[in-house]
Amino acid sequence: MNSKNITTKINDNVILFGTPLLLILFVVLITQSKIFDTHTNTLSIGITLDLLFTIPTIFFLLSKKKNIPKITTASFFVLGIITSSYIIPKEHQSLLNLIKTWVFPFIELGVVIFVYYKVRQTIKRFKINAKNEVDFFSVLRATCLQILPKKIAILLTMELAIFYFGFIYWKKKAIADNEFTYHKNSGTLSLLSALIIIIGIETYALHFLLLKWNTSAAWIASIISIYSSIQIFGFLKSIIKRPFSIEGHKIHLRYGILSETTIDVNDIESVEIISKEIKFDTQTRKLSPLGALESHNIVISLKKENRLIGLYGMNKNYKTLAFFIDDPKNFKTTLEHLIKK
Repeated sequence: MNSKNITTKINDNVILFGTPLLLILFVVLITQSKIFDTHTNTLSIGITLDLLFTIPTIFFLLSKKKNIPKITTASFFVLGIITSSYIIPKEHQSLLNLIKTWVFPFIELGVVIFVYYKVRQTIKRFKINAKNEVDFFSVLRATCLQILPKKIAILLTMELAIFYFGFIYWKKKAIADNEFTYHKNSGTLSLLSALIIIIGIETYALHFLLLKWNTSAAWIASIISIYSSIQIFGFLKSIIKRPFSIEGHKIHLRYGILSETTIDVNDIESVEIISKEIKFDTQTRKLSPLGALESHNIVISLKKENRLIGLYGMNKNYKTLAFFIDDPKNFKTTLEHLIKK
């Protein structure tokens, strides 16, 4: 891409994003004027409609012929809600509250349905061209990153994945020849199951204890605890459904949806079957985020640094990685055979 094309693209983006942002700034300035003080109720309604509908519509029309996901328009709708909540006096937010209650949930649902539709489309396209089974979480993450800002995409990916693995994906996972399980002998499933039971018991006891003090606090604490249990259940199911796999010269080590990394066989320095305690630091890490709660029996050392992707997209570098696998001998033999090729 030459400098002229780069300049043109920058100018297009300035117009595309600058126009709605300037309009938002203009609306904010109106709320600081004497006219707003005189006609607060009328202008509050007009400003609310402009921020939540007019400005997102303008952005949608400007982006219509651009290579930008149209769902980005929803971001301006959300920005409008946030801006309105701050600049419009509380006593004049009746229309805003009405939209928050009856319109915003449909926008959220629409985004989720759109993402799910795009994921299904991508999976179908992948299945046509791929011999191996498509990894749902990888496709979901790639799809969300294409249509949403990075931080929102990562958050939405994790929340949808928890729901998918926890409550939708019940089909028994058939383990292929190039796949390796890591949950059958590690005790991780028992640990997470026990944690869910403990949270359930504590939630029940804490709920009735807090009811004596404050009803709202009791229900808030209970909802948080129930949601935590749902998350743990989703994590637990994902561990069963996402085995390690070797595809070509790539090793995909996926610890459910909690952490993962991809290793090129050519980058491997050594593969050891070892379960003794080792010192972990910025160069030596564990695949499992459970740390000392889970043992390891394989240690892979690399020739150069690689990246470990953790929960909610947090990244860490490593040169040595320790993890548990149900069949370490077969795994090591397979890798050594690939290394020699």
